[in-house]
Amino acid sequence: MSNSAAGLSSKSKAGSSQPYETTSSKRKRGVFQKDLQHMMYGFGDDANPLPETVALVEDIVVEYVTDLAHNAQDIGSKRGKLLVDDFLYQIRKDFPKLNRCTELLSMQEELKQARKAFEVDEEKLASIE
Repeated sequence: MSNSAAGLSSKSKAGSSQPYETTSSKRKRGVFQKDLQHMMYGFGDDANPLPETVALVEDIVVEYVTDLAHNAQDIGSKRGKLLVDDFLYQIRKDFPKLNRCTELLSMQEELKQARKAFEVDEEKLASIE
């Protein structure tokens, strides 16, 4: 591991009594701790994983998402607008992620349409009464 990873683990041990530590990049640590513990358990880890492990996974996830967002922003800045397609372009070679993202986007669209139809039905019922 690099020196920064070693420094992170020593920071998490020293300040483990505080759930929200701040690193040099001014990011609150521990924000996703409970969610990551549940996800790790769902993928076969212990029900109560070590705090150092959760902190390391959180650092990796936040770094990945930050890099993904920055790269998508670089692509989107060429046309002056950041779009969902910029993120899909970033993960185009990772088929499981791409398929899951397109599935979630289509589900989001279906939910939008269902909410819209439900609102229209409520308006019709209110006008009848």
